[in-house]
Parts: sequence; C-alpha cells; structure tokens
Amino acid sequence: MNGDVAVGRTAIIVALPREAAALVRGWTQDRQHQPRGVHVWTRQDAVVVAAGMGASRAMLAVEAALATGPVRLLISAGLAGGCGPALPVGSVVEGPELVDVRTGERFQTAARSGHQAQPLVLATGGDIASVREKARLLASYHAAAVDMEAATVARLAAAHRVTFRAIKGISDDFEFELPSLGRFTTHHGLFHTRRFALHTAVRPHTWARTVRLGRHSAEALRALTEALRLTLDTSSKATPHPTA
Repeated sequence: MNGDVAVGRTAIIVALPREAAALVRGWTQDRQHQPRGVHVWTRQDAVVVAAGMGASRAMLAVEAALATGPVRLLISAGLAGGCGPALPVGSVVEGPELVDVRTGERFQTAARSGHQAQPLVLATGGDIASVREKARLLASYHAAAVDMEAATVARLAAAHRVTFRAIKGISDDFEFELPSLGRFTTHHGLFHTRRFALHTAVRPHTWARTVRLGRHSAEALRALTEALRLTLDTSSKATPHPTA
C-alpha cells in the first residue's frame, strides 16, 4: 500500500496533456499507457499523468500514477472555472475543502484554510459548468471554483491513504461560458481541437469568445505551471507524512 511507506513520489493528475506540457518539459515520457489515451511523464521525485476529462478518466490517471511506484502525495491540478468574482482569470486556487456535487461527498485536503472566515471550497461536477451552474455552486456550496476530476482523485487518495491536494488555475470566470465546448470530447476524455476549430470557423458569433478563452487559458496555465513547480520544489525538500 502506498500509504504504508515513508517515501514516494508526488503524483500530479491533470486532464489534458497541454495542462502539463510546460511543467514536464525535459522529463521522461512513459508511452506504455498511450494506447488507452493515458500520458505519463516521470522524474525521480514526481510523476505527472494526463488521461482526459471526467471521473472515469481520472481513475485511469491515478491508476497509472500508482503503477509507477510509491506515491506519497496526490495532486489534482489543471484548469477550472471560477464560480464568483473573487477569483479572476489567471489566478491559482487551492482550498482545504472539496465537494463532489454529484454525490454530496466532502473531502478535506492538505491545504491550509488561512485566515478566511469560511473555508475555500472547490467543487467537482460531471460536465463543463455553465454560468447558471457556477452561480448555483456558489450559492449552494460557497464554491470558489469548479472542475471535473478533483473529487475522484480525492476519493482514491483516501482509499490509498495518500495525502491529497487540489491546485487549479482559473481559465474562465463566473460570467463566461461557451456552450459548444462539451460536444468536442473524445472517447478518451480529450478535447478534439480540430473538430472544434472547424465548428468555430463557420460561426463568427463565437470567434471573440473563443479567442478570449484561449488567451485566458494560456494565462491560467502559466500561473498554474509556476505554482506546481514551486510545490514540487517544496515537496522534494519536505519530510513525507502520508495521511492516516
């Protein structure tokens, strides 16, 4: 069991390979899982896995990460949507509490709550959240941000007695949505960029929002990459303490 060892890698789980591209530059790529749409990169103290969007793909990603050897810290990372005005595009958020909006389950993370009067809550849903859904999550759970994978990673971390964190970069704010995005997911949970580009090319009314999303996603990924590099540097120097 991974929780029974005092040493091990930090495992970072993202949905899409582009969310990890800058971070893993120069790392070793393990291609044995690629036929299943699972991308794995390793270095001595860490492993990064991208297996696609959604709960089932997150399960495959964690499985691949654990297969590389002992893991002492699981991090769900990647892009997320902001649920309220407190989180602007390009910010990085990490909260001490996570809620699975499909089941109502709540998970505690290894993040500190700081001086907030109310803990910062991250929400995990089953689809790309609309503006209306973001507002509902803010009202119902006081959610600061929403993604599609973190709750699954948290659940598996608890099952394997591994410390869990969720670190997200905000790529779209609480007032932004592009309804067509959910239609371009492949069976491996990846985003079909070419099909989306062709769809957008003949719909001029979507051009401005598409450009905005691309610019904001790039901004969020830059900030997220720096946060993850700092986390890895800090984690490699710390004494591991797997959760009980």
